[in-house]
Amino acid sequence: MENASHLATQTLVASPGPNARTVRIVSGQVIDVPTDWSLLAPGDAMLTRRVKAAGPSWTVQEKKGRRTFSLGVWAPTSTIESTRQQATVERSTDVYAKKQSAQAKRREAKQSEYVEDFVGAVMTFLDFHSAHQPIAEKLAQAVAIHATPVGSGTVARTQRIPIERRAEAAVIAWMRHQTTAYDRLKIPRVKGERREVRRMLAEESRRLLHYYRTGHAISPHCPLNKALRAS
Repeated sequence: MENASHLATQTLVASPGPNARTVRIVSGQVIDVPTDWSLLAPGDAMLTRRVKAAGPSWTVQEKKGRRTFSLGVWAPTSTIESTRQQATVERSTDVYAKKQSAQAKRREAKQSEYVEDFVGAVMTFLDFHSAHQPIAEKLAQAVAIHATPVGSGTVARTQRIPIERRAEAAVIAWMRHQTTAYDRLKIPRVKGERREVRRMLAEESRRLLHYYRTGHAISPHCPLNKALRAS
């Protein structure tokens, strides 16, 4: 473990160290956090952004699977406190309240527009026979309710793939949990086994969707029919 005096004037990204007031930098070294620094917890985006802009800071991140989580920002205690006081004063003004209200309305409008586009993409992917349009509409709404909330972390929120592929992936994911025994399966902890199970269940879901696309009469006991009635 090394002293961080030579890094206290730098802004960097690190991972958690073995102890509460340590971090691990990119080189793998574990260093002490300066004694006059404090950890600003995640959750206040404006405060975090301003503390980072005010001078040296160490952002602590932890990767779990494919996702990276922020554990907070180490920065001089005096910087955090002065920035927090300034933010508190600013947030108490009418100007700030109006600005936040306007931003909230823009976010709400943008979210509503995205949900509408996403439902449309799901309907296009489903492509059910006209006899089953009410079921398609109910399924599209059910998938959107689950997949589109901001911060949900679902495939529908990613910008890395086209909305058409997001819609398909979201439908298959919803069906995996709602129309198959996936959540009750005991899958061996073998590399690639869970991926293979998901692939097999996805094929099962696609076969089920085929019946709705071709206009077959659907049994009341159909797992999709039952799942939608229960939703």
